[in-house]
Amino acid sequence: MSHAAVRYWWHRFGPVFAAEIRKRRTEGMRSSRWRWHLDEMFVKINGETHCLWRAVDHEGEVLESFVTRTRDRKAARKFLRKALRRHGGSEAMVADKLRSCGGALREIGAACRQETGRWANNRAENSHLPFRRRERAMLRFRRMRSPQKFVAVHAAVSNRFNRERSLCTRASFKQNRTAALAEWRQLCTA
Repeated sequence: MSHAAVRYWWHRFGPVFAAEIRKRRTEGMRSSRWRWHLDEMFVKINGETHCLWRAVDHEGEVLESFVTRTRDRKAARKFLRKALRRHGGSEAMVADKLRSCGGALREIGAACRQETGRWANNRAENSHLPFRRRERAMLRFRRMRSPQKFVAVHAAVSNRFNRERSLCTRASFKQNRTAALAEWRQLCTA
């Protein structure tokens, strides 16, 4: 297949297959035994401060990201409903002591699963670091829809490449990393 044919195929059918792959991945990720870490961070968009809500699972994989103008209970509720709809429930939801998050969990009926504590939410706080590095390299965002698109793509790519090194042998880690890099190069050349 020529390079032009691959490019045509990817532009024509790529979004369909990408949506199907994401659907299969999220269906496979549904589990009620999970522990979610919820957190929010501030993002500057064209000089204005917006809030980026994120849900990270117990392994550090970004489940959901959502950009809002406000940091209130309504925005938290919208984010939580979106995450629950896509990924199902979880056994525990670890959050900081932000009152809007607690209020949203109460409204949804998941207040009994909320956990707060000192250093309990470090998993979510540390997941912001790669995003912040990339954001600085991009020199911030200009429009409201830009960070939402970027966050979705950044989460998918970082989830693919971010493997827990301590959980596998060196040989399998290198093999998985090589496979992910080959897949990435194939997607970039298409």
